[in-house]
Amino acid sequence: MIRKRYILSLLLLLATVVHGQKREVHILAVNDIHAALEGMPQLVAIIDSLRTCYPSLLVFSAGDNITGNPLSDRYEPSSYPIVSLMNLAGFNGSAVGNHEFDTYSLPGLCGLSAFRYICANMTADDSSGVHTVPCQVFDAEGVKVGVVGAVQINANGTPNAHPDMFRGLKFMSPFEAVGRYEWLSRECDVTVLLSHVGYQEDIMLADMYPWLDVIIGGHTHRQLSEKEPLHNGVLVTQNRNLLNRAVHITLTVDSGRVTDKTAEYIMVRSFPKTNKVAEAMVREFTENPYFKRVLSHAEAPFSNRNEIGTMVCDALMDETGADIALLNFKGIRVTKLPAGDISIGDIYEIDPFGSNIVTLTMKGDELEQFIIKYGQMNTYKFPHLGGMLADVTLDAPGSNDITAVKLRAADGGKFNRKKTYRVVTNSYVIATNKMPLKDTPTVLNASTTDAVIQYLEQHPAVNYQGKSTVRYVTK
Repeated sequence: MIRKRYILSLLLLLATVVHGQKREVHILAVNDIHAALEGMPQLVAIIDSLRTCYPSLLVFSAGDNITGNPLSDRYEPSSYPIVSLMNLAGFNGSAVGNHEFDTYSLPGLCGLSAFRYICANMTADDSSGVHTVPCQVFDAEGVKVGVVGAVQINANGTPNAHPDMFRGLKFMSPFEAVGRYEWLSRECDVTVLLSHVGYQEDIMLADMYPWLDVIIGGHTHRQLSEKEPLHNGVLVTQNRNLLNRAVHITLTVDSGRVTDKTAEYIMVRSFPKTNKVAEAMVREFTENPYFKRVLSHAEAPFSNRNEIGTMVCDALMDETGADIALLNFKGIRVTKLPAGDISIGDIYEIDPFGSNIVTLTMKGDELEQFIIKYGQMNTYKFPHLGGMLADVTLDAPGSNDITAVKLRAADGGKFNRKKTYRVVTNSYVIATNKMPLKDTPTVLNASTTDAVIQYLEQHPAVNYQGKSTVRYVTK
């Protein structure tokens, strides 16, 4: 009896000593990878180096792991290259980003990934094929790390992706959803939010929920630094997209609570070491001659997104015989293109979504209202146009608040509001437009990328320097 009491007392004493010891939790986080395969050998080498020092290192992504690199997007199965490299790296979990809902979407990713997708503000029917968890608890050498995830929601109540991708899915505000997981902070030593919501929203979440220890952010591609202050006691991190940097987070845990938080930002692309297995995998994935086939030659560089958008609009008008073309601003994913050869791979980077071409007929006054309303509700900026020009007045430099729009004919003359126009756009614009349409849109069995490829094959040389159709001015 005395021996049993002695053993019990000793165990309680050891438990008390262990609980009172200071422990460190180490996390490496990235966000908005967008299938940047070429940075993965360095990233895996960074993870390898850190795991040598910290065997219980946790590795997370804040979402948007896919879309933007045709070598991954167009692979069979789609996105297998980037997911297989993340599996090799030993990712522990990922937020769901809005681009995880693109054409190469979430159901397939869930089956390919060796890690879970964590999202608290989304629920999925069995029919959707989507298998995520709202939160997950990890054991870092005896320290319990609770992780909850959230994806951004726009004014339509869904993430920024094609509405057709949301069948069987329901969403709620991330601000409401995260609050339901405060219990994690009582059950765990460390509480982390994987947030694909945006930097300003992350600050709001930190103000609302100080029980969070860390918010690993994404979506807005904002490069933070070690100088970023704590927000209401919460450490907020975020990196630029395309694996420019990763963040190494160190948390000191004492008696079941975090007492110190630091973030170290690491340059990925210039890291001096590479993982040889990852390097071989990337080499295998990138040796696809189809994407290297040259379509045309750019006589001068494309210096901004709208010059590229103008070319795409010309291609759609050429394909359909339309008078006017309209594309959503972020439907063009590349902001610049150098002079020189334009390959098929370049086109899939410019437009990775493969949206269907849509045509319809509009009177000039209806078209004007359509363009203005779509521009004002657009999350980012005014749409790209073809066959006409637009002067867009913004509230302030860099603002998205449009105060006035003046449409002009392609030659700079007066826009004819009484004329009937044949208009071409893409299925995303039609699906996200809120204005009732008088004509029923016709969806063609052809994609916008197909039209651009065909257009460039017919034009051995192109020059769109200075040919932006949208001009931004401020008050």
